[in-house]
Amino acid sequence: MIDSHVHLRDWNESEKETISHAMKVAGLLGFTWLFDMPNTKPPLTEEDLILKRLEEGKSEGEKHGVRYSLYAGLTSDTDQVRRMVLLQKRLFPDVVGLKLFLSHSTGNMGIVSEEEQENVFSALADASYRGVLVLHAEKESLNDMSLFSLDDFSTHSKARPSESEIESIRDALELADKTGFKGHLHIAHISTRKGVEEVLDAKKRNVDISMGATPHHALYTSDDAKDKKRYLKMNPPLRSEEDRAFIFSSLLEGKIDNVESDHAPHTLEDKERGASGIPSLPAMLLLMHKLRENGASEDHIKDLYGRNIQKIFNLPEYDFNLPPDDENLFEKAMAEYPVKSFCWV
Repeated sequence: MIDSHVHLRDWNESEKETISHAMKVAGLLGFTWLFDMPNTKPPLTEEDLILKRLEEGKSEGEKHGVRYSLYAGLTSDTDQVRRMVLLQKRLFPDVVGLKLFLSHSTGNMGIVSEEEQENVFSALADASYRGVLVLHAEKESLNDMSLFSLDDFSTHSKARPSESEIESIRDALELADKTGFKGHLHIAHISTRKGVEEVLDAKKRNVDISMGATPHHALYTSDDAKDKKRYLKMNPPLRSEEDRAFIFSSLLEGKIDNVESDHAPHTLEDKERGASGIPSLPAMLLLMHKLRENGASEDHIKDLYGRNIQKIFNLPEYDFNLPPDDENLFEKAMAEYPVKSFCWV
């Protein structure tokens, strides 16, 4: 199985998570490959740090039978964008793709102005980038963090509303078309019905695009976040029951391409202060259990948990086994994190 979206922290954030620990959990769950995101401290935006991270990731992965790859992060510096294109081509599939944050999230790597976003897309087009560009699609100008209250984490869905995701997806599609971008767009952690529909409409127009959904957006709603002790705060936020149900049914029906955890642990102290992100790698097995309960075939689950990622990223195709004891493995894996009931129960 492949999890194409994890934040393994480490380095200056080793109190939150480490590569070694995450690889141990991934191996326990049956994952064979993890793709690490670049908003580390320091961020993965230059070759020296990327090479260092790859060396550490490979070393720890070998201990647990899990392969390690990462995304190179993009900045607003078009020369840096071109360097990352060359690096990704040279190091693929260790550098499996590029990551662009269209709004600020953990790590503040957001490229938020329309002019800078267009410059990045133009630089990618000029450099003939044809790999995968993973997008964190939220529109900064539509977010209003003054609406968030530390006393009620459900208010995060008002501070970063559904329209923020939907408009950001539309912006990205327009920029890709305007600049002649020839790579593959992947919308990460899609959370809204209209966002899914925008991507499906783009596919009908033969746009090279895919989307992934997380366990939390498929299983929980903003109402669940009202209990602060569950710490259900992440970017993008949890949405309405209508959105949640549509995300789940779209996974069942194959409209959404893959499941991705967006595993992003924090300390309990950070969560008390409102940090966004939850330890969701174990929940990949919880969602698998729910999909099975609702009639998903083993063949379809293999598509969601790896085979579609192999196709999207142009990776060698290999078969893998799905864990039969999904609930039991979920419980064992959650025991690896600070509080067993953290977020998920």
